Amino acid sequence: MALGKNYEGQDCSLARALELIGERWTLLVVRDALYGVRRYGDFLAHLDMPRAVLSQRLQALVEAGVLERRRYQDAPPRDEYVLTAMGRELWGPVYLLAQWGERNLSSAGPRRIFFHASCGTRIDRDGLCPVCGGRAPLEEIEVRPGPGAELAREDPVSVALRRPHRMLRPLPG
Repeated sequence: MALGKNYEGQDCSLARALELIGERWTLLVVRDALYGVRRYGDFLAHLDMPRAVLSQRLQALVEAGVLERRRYQDAPPRDEYVLTAMGRELWGPVYLLAQWGERNLSSAGPRRIFFHASCGTRIDRDGLCPVCGGRAPLEEIEVRPGPGAELAREDPVSVALRRPHRMLRPLPG
C-alpha cells in the first residue's frame, strides 16, 4: 500500500500544519526566508534542491499566505519571496526545532547562534532574551556563525551568513 501524501481524516491542528510545512524542503525554504533569502536563485543555490521542487514549495507557501511574491525587476521580470505575518510566526517553531537538533543530533556545536541585537545577549534555548526577559522581535534578532558552522560552501547565502546578519533583512545576492 502506497504511503498517503496528506493527513486526511486527522482532526488535528498539527496534522493541518504538516500538510503545508511538513513536506521535505519546505521548512528549509522558510528558514532561509527568515534569514533574509528572497530570490529564487539564492534559495536554489543554498538549498541545492531540484528546481521543480523549489518552484512547487514556493508556490504552495504563496498560496497558503506564508510567503508573498513581489516583483523586484521588470526586464526580464523577476520575483522575490517575502515572509508575510503568518510566515514570520513560524520563527518560534523553526528556532525550537533547530535548537532540539543542535542538542540531540549535532556533535560539532551550533551552526548558528542568535542574539538579541538591541542588548547584545544570546537568545536562550527557549527563544527568550535572558536580559530583557521576553521574546525579542524577529527584526531585532541577529544570526551569527557558531562553532559548528560549515564554512566549505561558497554559495552567496552561505557566504553572507558568515557575517552577523539581522533576521529578515535581504541577504546580498
